[in-house]
Amino acid sequence: MTFGTPGSGLRPDPAPARLTVQTLGFWRARRVRRMLELAGWRPAFGWPGQGDWVGVWGQRPVSARGRWIAWQTGSRVLTIEDGFLRSIYPGSQGAPPISIVLDDLGIYYDGRVPSRLEQMIEAGEWDDETLARATAGIARLRAAGLSKYSPPATETPPKPGFVLVVDQTAGDASIVGAGTSAETFSRMLDAARVEHPGKTIVIKTHPEVAAGTKTGHDLPSAARSGEVMLIGSVASWDLLDAAEAVYTVSSQLGYDALLAGKPVRTFGAAFYAGWGLTEDESLIPRRTARPDIRALFAACHLAYPIYYDPWRDRLCAFETAVDVLSAQRRSETPEPGTTGDVLHGIRLWKRGNVASFRPRHGTPVRFEDDAARAATQARDNKRALWAWASRVPEDWLETQKAEGLTAGLIEDGFLRSVGLGAELTVSASLVFDRQGIYFDPSRPSDLETLIAEAAKGSADLPRARALREAIIAARVTKYNTGAAPETPDTGARRVILVPGQVEDDASILRGCGHGEADVRTNFGLLAAARQANPDAWLIYKSHPDVEAGLRAGAVPHNTVRDLADEVATGASAADLLDRAEALWTMTSLMGFEALVRGVPVTCLGTPFYAGWGLTQDLGPPCPRRTARPSLDALIWAALIAYPRYVDPVSGLPCTPEVIVERLGTGAAMPRARVLSKVQGLLAGQSWLWRGR
Repeated sequence: MTFGTPGSGLRPDPAPARLTVQTLGFWRARRVRRMLELAGWRPAFGWPGQGDWVGVWGQRPVSARGRWIAWQTGSRVLTIEDGFLRSIYPGSQGAPPISIVLDDLGIYYDGRVPSRLEQMIEAGEWDDETLARATAGIARLRAAGLSKYSPPATETPPKPGFVLVVDQTAGDASIVGAGTSAETFSRMLDAARVEHPGKTIVIKTHPEVAAGTKTGHDLPSAARSGEVMLIGSVASWDLLDAAEAVYTVSSQLGYDALLAGKPVRTFGAAFYAGWGLTEDESLIPRRTARPDIRALFAACHLAYPIYYDPWRDRLCAFETAVDVLSAQRRSETPEPGTTGDVLHGIRLWKRGNVASFRPRHGTPVRFEDDAARAATQARDNKRALWAWASRVPEDWLETQKAEGLTAGLIEDGFLRSVGLGAELTVSASLVFDRQGIYFDPSRPSDLETLIAEAAKGSADLPRARALREAIIAARVTKYNTGAAPETPDTGARRVILVPGQVEDDASILRGCGHGEADVRTNFGLLAAARQANPDAWLIYKSHPDVEAGLRAGAVPHNTVRDLADEVATGASAADLLDRAEALWTMTSLMGFEALVRGVPVTCLGTPFYAGWGLTQDLGPPCPRRTARPSLDALIWAALIAYPRYVDPVSGLPCTPEVIVERLGTGAAMPRARVLSKVQGLLAGQSWLWRGR
């Protein structure tokens, strides 16, 4: 038996080894079986043969059968259990784990006997790189609000300064393994009361108790009037930040409290007790090491578990697991004070796609075409109201908020698909904006706020820089369509790319000025670019939807030839951006894509990326945009913080990095095929698809 790299868990030697199991639960837990396979095991149902192992799940009563079989056959036992970073919701609510631990000695929560985790902590051999990962990992968990379970909070913590007493589920194996019983919880509460006279005592119940799937201990009945508050669904890190001290028997929340820098009093042989980091009721003489919190974290989170990447179907490092759960938690968090969503103005073919970006647990989303009924549904059921931005009046959001509704606007994100929206290819990213929408500079938007905050230092610039480099390397744009064009000889002339747009698109109607001198058409854009650059080589690229005859904005062929040196029909945007030395646009997203690649951009309108000092702006000014972000700060806001992403392969919420991988490899995007064929028959009737 050997260890792989940190986070790859125990591996059989030689591999693969047959791991026999005797309970049907393993066969229902497909995620667990897959992780075992990836770790080098061959799960099989039945009696062990020579050299086989017996796999058991924790110390559940049903696991006694497997242990007895192992004793009878002389087989070794591999104990499997959830890791310390498991899922957003508990397993009792159907959430598969993202991590498990494999232990050939015992199991971490049974302090009566040694475990593989205990040996790791005792050895304490961590290099500087691992300790640096531990420091960063603790910070990432806190910033993302992640613990073993991280369901969206429905309560807020009380005023800071209280003493936190942690309850657990009744009959849990970790209580017996800690050498304690149900009586210990009452004794723990009494000790907290005596040792902190006059302090508010807050009891934290287990997420499964809060969800109603399990029961806890009867601590509230032991409380004195006005002394104890019972907290169910509260964000763990918010609760710990407000606590003055933490009392626990063996709950992982005690370990999280150590990560938060809080004093912890333990009443059982918890896995984090006995190492000099806690004040302990029970003594564990064999635990002689004195690790710091980084070393404890390195063992518990970096080395002991194995982590699964559901996007790529492979084992992964702790950091990727944090990415997975962060994306899921963001998707699962409803708007404050609401119970779900009402979605208005969403075309039939988009509905399944849009719903996949909203919380999947709890109240299902409701689609409503009628504006009045949508508002009534939201008001009567305390739901958030969302509408597709280009399908409602400009004052729609202000009207809903004036009525006291929680409301916002939806639109495609900037890393969208392989294929056009007008061809009914669903989107891999959407934005949900509570203030306005990114293409409307007449009012603030969440994106505008994020850009301004990024300029002040809130952005993760190394991540944004890495994402920018990945986009360039993968040659990714919004739609990722078109072929490599022929490259004519331009001589010494400066190459300027002029991308056309859909002229009745909301980004033109709202993002361009309406004065006589303002440019709002593709002809006007091309003419302005030529007038300002008489000696340049102009490449005109029509919008793909216009080329397909699905949207308005075509410029007569002869007119284009009079102004442009090259017409790039059906051309790849990435290839054209590679050639461009500058780009002129009204509000096209290709302007942002050019900035990503370091190409100078001139704007005749006011797109979201204009007005920040990164572009030459000839369009209407936006006085609100006084911040001066770096390019990577802009990328962080526009591609990391603002949109939400859903992986087209796994169907799960994901990160922009995953979408860049998918788009770069041409991963097939879901498409409303029947409707798309009907639309193809009606190509040229662009009025049918306006405001899509």
